[in-house]
Amino acid sequence: MTDLPDLLERTAARTPVGPPPLEALHTGAKRRRRRRTATTVGAAAAAVGAVISATALLTPPPQTTPAAPPPTRLVGIGHAAIAVPATWGTNQLTCATPRVDTVVVDLGAITYCAMPRPAGVESVQLGQGAPRMFSFHADETLEIDGVPAQRQRTTCSADWNHVQVCSGAVWIPSRDVWFWAQSSTRADEVDRILRRIVLVPDRVAVPLVHTYDRAGRWPTADAYIAELTRLGLKPALRTVRSPNYATGTIHAVSPGPGTMLAPGATVTVTYFVKS
Repeated sequence: MTDLPDLLERTAARTPVGPPPLEALHTGAKRRRRRRTATTVGAAAAAVGAVISATALLTPPPQTTPAAPPPTRLVGIGHAAIAVPATWGTNQLTCATPRVDTVVVDLGAITYCAMPRPAGVESVQLGQGAPRMFSFHADETLEIDGVPAQRQRTTCSADWNHVQVCSGAVWIPSRDVWFWAQSSTRADEVDRILRRIVLVPDRVAVPLVHTYDRAGRWPTADAYIAELTRLGLKPALRTVRSPNYATGTIHAVSPGPGTMLAPGATVTVTYFVKS
């Protein structure tokens, strides 16, 4: 009987033995390394992506500086004023019609004619007393800096030149002043203009010159100087000789009527002296 060790030895002797398959072993190892390398690179890329995503979430967005609002100037009557763009002119009219963006105040005598309003022009007119020139009626009441005011709603209509003109108004009875805004751009521009009305107790407007008194006369230099003094402004006087005007007729005021000044500011009044 043959034992197991002897049988195994004989079987091994009959089995041919060649050189070891080194090339096949090397190729298999390379494939395994490539698979491990690809897996490692993919995992690393995923990790980097996660880090970048987390950084993007944690990094605040860049801060943008808001655009500075355009400069404005105040124009008013008494302590009631409206802020208009500094680029607007004053009394830029042709035949009583604004030709460019403008504030209208203290017009005096003007000539009316059939002059159409151009498209894209905005304006606001200020006046003293009850608003009669544009058939004012109150559609709502509101408050401006705690003071009651009346608002005529904005309406639009096309003029004879087929340009749509929108208008609206605010009247402050206790301050004896009204503001009438018009726009040939669109209706909300009228509302935007009228929202800029303010009361400024620490400023006072240079008084109007071309405003009739109770007797239906424009103020003389003496009356105007007295009004400046009452408002807390300091008058400075200049004279111009003329054979055509009565002594005391006001020729010019600087700064112009409607300009808001601090109390104590100087206003130069130039008036005629009959030669």
